[in-house]
Amino acid sequence: MKKINVAAAVLKKNNKYFIAKRNKDKHLGGYYEFPGGKQDDNETLEETVIREIKEELNVDITVDSKLGEEHYSDKKINVHLHYFFCTIIKGNITLKEHEEAAWVSKEEFNNYNFAEGDKDIISLL
Repeated sequence: MKKINVAAAVLKKNNKYFIAKRNKDKHLGGYYEFPGGKQDDNETLEETVIREIKEELNVDITVDSKLGEEHYSDKKINVHLHYFFCTIIKGNITLKEHEEAAWVSKEEFNNYNFAEGDKDIISLL
């Protein structure tokens, strides 16, 4: 199975992190994640996360720094996840692909079921 690069945004505001619940009709539906998506051909990972956040949340962001990366695979996907600290520079979040979202503190992460790769990256926050 071909490995797919995915870029995700870690948005932080007032000591809280933005997480979003995957649509129940999608793979890993119902799990929370740091939003983002698949890298297109001829696109940097930074360009990917900027584009995906605009498409999914309708906000403009800047990429501040790379947090880390994880690998996840199962019977349906094989992804290399790249996580970036990002800042919202324009707009108000509007969910276009997720079922719900929340701003949560690190201590509250245990109250949410995270998708595998995202669950692992939390330890770096």
